[in-house]
Amino acid sequence: MDTPTALPPLYISHGSPMTALDAGEAGAFWRRLGPAITATFGRPKAILAVSAHSLTREPVLLAAARHAAVYDFSGFPDVLYRLRYDAPGAPALAERAATLLRDTGLPVHVDNDGGLDHGIWTPLRSMFPDADIPVLPLAWPSHWKPEALFKLGEALAPLAANGVLVMGSGAITHNLRLFAAGRGAIDAPEFPESAAFRRWVRDEAAARDWPALFDYRAQAPHAVHMHPSDEHWLPFYVAAGAGGHDAAGLRLHDSVTYGHLGMDAYAFGPQAGRLADALKTPQAA
Repeated sequence: MDTPTALPPLYISHGSPMTALDAGEAGAFWRRLGPAITATFGRPKAILAVSAHSLTREPVLLAAARHAAVYDFSGFPDVLYRLRYDAPGAPALAERAATLLRDTGLPVHVDNDGGLDHGIWTPLRSMFPDADIPVLPLAWPSHWKPEALFKLGEALAPLAANGVLVMGSGAITHNLRLFAAGRGAIDAPEFPESAAFRRWVRDEAAARDWPALFDYRAQAPHAVHMHPSDEHWLPFYVAAGAGGHDAAGLRLHDSVTYGHLGMDAYAFGPQAGRLADALKTPQAA
């Protein structure tokens, strides 16, 4: 029997739904990321996905046997609604995850419904285009504080240690009101506020300064400006918690679209450095 390989949990900025058609620098990174994970650690047993677009009052594991792409957006080109990402579900993993959460005193529900919101299927379509890895969406409460979401991730750490890819999906900067200020140009120069916030996250994650990161709304530059509501930022803490207090968060990719919508990606845990090194090799370029 193969020994399960620990996988570094990830935080992915998924961007606009249009990244499914033209993902730019981030899409090129995603297309390298999936093969780099498989080449370095082996094929993930499953993907447990925590997306900014699946929100509930308490954690809910979507344990359907099969998932399809959900088009949870409007006003985009028709071709976007014809894209598919039909992936197997992970009912047995849902029960295992539910046990881990309950054992730490966290509330959790298991639901047989399915579906992958665009925060999940958009990056996965580039990372693992065959859609043959089981996916378990975890809907989560956006009113929970960063510390509580970190503990949620800590409870899931045994899954990451046994070959499950824990993936948070959101956006490192997310203020949609700024689209008007950016005049809609996808290649607009980055706003200084976005650059400052992204640098702060990079430095604090590398330093493992979790108290500062938990208090980001008071300590990070332009935090409220970059996240008027923080549901796109908070999946960062679930992924970080699954990596553990003692391991740094490493930025694997950084880019910006529209001048303010950050596309940064992070890896956490003891294996994060291996993945970062693998992405630097010519085979991953």
